[in-house]
Amino acid sequence: MIRIPRRGPLGAAVLGAAAPARAQAPVDFAGRTIEFVIPFAEAGGSDVWARFLAPFVTKYLPGNPNVIVRNIPGGGSITGANDWAQRARPDGSSFFGSSASTQLPFLLGDRRVRYDFAKWTPLIVSPTGGVVYVSSRTGISRTEQIGELVGKELVFPSQGATGLDVVPILALHLLGLNTRYVFGMRGRGDARLAVERGDANADHQTTPAWLTQVVPMVQAGAAVPLFSYGVPNAAGEIERDPSFPEIPTFEEVYRRMKGSAPSGPAYEAYRACSVAAFAGQKPAVLPKDTPAPIIAAFRKAFQDAVADPELQARKEAVLGDYTQAVGPAAETLYATATTISPEARAWVRQFLTANHNTRF
Repeated sequence: MIRIPRRGPLGAAVLGAAAPARAQAPVDFAGRTIEFVIPFAEAGGSDVWARFLAPFVTKYLPGNPNVIVRNIPGGGSITGANDWAQRARPDGSSFFGSSASTQLPFLLGDRRVRYDFAKWTPLIVSPTGGVVYVSSRTGISRTEQIGELVGKELVFPSQGATGLDVVPILALHLLGLNTRYVFGMRGRGDARLAVERGDANADHQTTPAWLTQVVPMVQAGAAVPLFSYGVPNAAGEIERDPSFPEIPTFEEVYRRMKGSAPSGPAYEAYRACSVAAFAGQKPAVLPKDTPAPIIAAFRKAFQDAVADPELQARKEAVLGDYTQAVGPAAETLYATATTISPEARAWVRQFLTANHNTRF
């Protein structure tokens, strides 16, 4: 039976050396404390996500260990990710919760990044969604009228060009819409308020804020959805978001406006950033060199957790109306959300440097 060593790198090394000979041995975490490391402060979205999942992981890991959330904030999640990448032992004593703020700097080649997603193994990937919308002050009242925005100036309040907002920045550029970005917003809530006040006329919001804060604006005739970022299906094709299936995806809108499907390095850059920021937003991972029986135990625990009736009954407020990717589905989505072609990376870095004075 494989047990987590109590402490010390020697124990971890011995476990790693013994793993091949005992590949089929059962795993037992009884009496252990396992850290779920989150690179953000308490009470944020990732922290809430981790604290929601932790009791279910405890329930289904062999031996029912105590799974606790450890917060390592700083650097927009880069500090905690670097720390875990350097210190994590491949023994199951800790696992890491990533987020879009962790994945996007990695994809774009931020010089502060010292971690590599290829060295981690996914256990679960939790998606979310997002919608780009405009104020009805732009003169349109329906999604289908997006073409009438060509030639008009959109004013988009943004938190910055290399975070979550890189996705609408690339999307609106690909659509050929003239957009002026006002950087310095403290959060998406501030951006939405700017649209409500009339100081801006374009914005995007993730699923929870869209459903609770912007849908009432749409119903009142004050806001008009343009497109959602969609979700990839098992074949990797982008489909409409299940949380707002009435809103077309970016790809649908592009085809309607341009007469062909999007392609090329610019679209590859958008697609990579979009999946990292939304469809593959929150993975939980172990070091790739963790022994196979431990990885298998964690994967099964997450599969059982997402199928738990209690989790299913409570998930909407935290996980939304999205299928949680586990098993092979997690592998596929994780690979898409954490990779970008060299051509696409070079294109987006040059684009952001030239258009938004970004330095990498």
